[in-house]
Amino acid sequence: MPLVLTRTDLTGLVTPADVVAVVEQAFADLADGTAAQAPLSVAALDDAAHFLPMTAVSGRAGLAGSKLLADVPGNRQRGLPAQRSVLVLADAHDGAPVAILDGGLPTRLRTAAASAVATRWLAPDDARVVGLVGAGGLALEHVSALAAVRPVEHVVFWTRSDATAATLAAQVGARHPDLKVTRVDTPAAAVGSADVLCTLTPSREPVVRGEWFHPGLHVNVVGAPPRPDHREVDGEAMRRSRIVVDSVSTALHESGDALLAVAEGAIDADACRTELGDVVTGRAAGRRSADEVTLFDSVGLGLLDVAIGRLLVDAARAAGRGLPVDLSA
Repeated sequence: MPLVLTRTDLTGLVTPADVVAVVEQAFADLADGTAAQAPLSVAALDDAAHFLPMTAVSGRAGLAGSKLLADVPGNRQRGLPAQRSVLVLADAHDGAPVAILDGGLPTRLRTAAASAVATRWLAPDDARVVGLVGAGGLALEHVSALAAVRPVEHVVFWTRSDATAATLAAQVGARHPDLKVTRVDTPAAAVGSADVLCTLTPSREPVVRGEWFHPGLHVNVVGAPPRPDHREVDGEAMRRSRIVVDSVSTALHESGDALLAVAEGAIDADACRTELGDVVTGRAAGRRSADEVTLFDSVGLGLLDVAIGRLLVDAARAAGRGLPVDLSA
């Protein structure tokens, strides 16, 4: 019988290392052709609210799934999340419904895990300082996921919000008491201190500039919504980096970081044709030198939601969580 799983049901079911493992395998499956990803499309009546069905099927998970992502910037003025989502999973063989999940926690977990997979393959082995530009809902999960793949000792972060800064410092202290946590005054300071930088903002204009990059830096650009006019880093950041994307078709359709850099002439589209799955499977190189600057550009894949959905549903059933509902009754 299908399960309905709330955010409370999903909390604490899996470890960051568990999520990183299934997400890494999902990238490999996509490269190997044992999983399929539908083209990303947008339904919108105006520019204010975008609705994106993110659909994929995984032979390994035995599931097909679609996450309906609602990107509604005006929600911030209403005191509501700008992004909301629900994930529906079905049996890949007979189409039977398997589960309906609140999409918030799975999205945060798989976004952080994707950054961790990119960090595992592209960042220096001895990376110890994580820099965060943005300290909202993605930040804590990024710290935990990156700590699962690198010997993290210090988290340096920038945010405009005093309240968000206090919350993140308390959360990291509670979950990772051995880590040093420092708030800095500017995004440039976060970049300058970092071995691995994560941009986690819903920005329309660049908050990080390539002129701040230093040799050996790895950057995960994962915060902006899938809108071609939103970007977190400027064209110089893209030009100075070796770029790896989650999906070529998605990046060249919905990533403002990529599309605007191409439009400005900072890079050409061929600079965005290496996928992380090809790196994971050995079809493309990982980090090539100590001084190389690498950048992972991601707006998210439905396949990762399906992969983590399998993990969460199995864990929920084992823990006796969720509400079984007969949808055919």
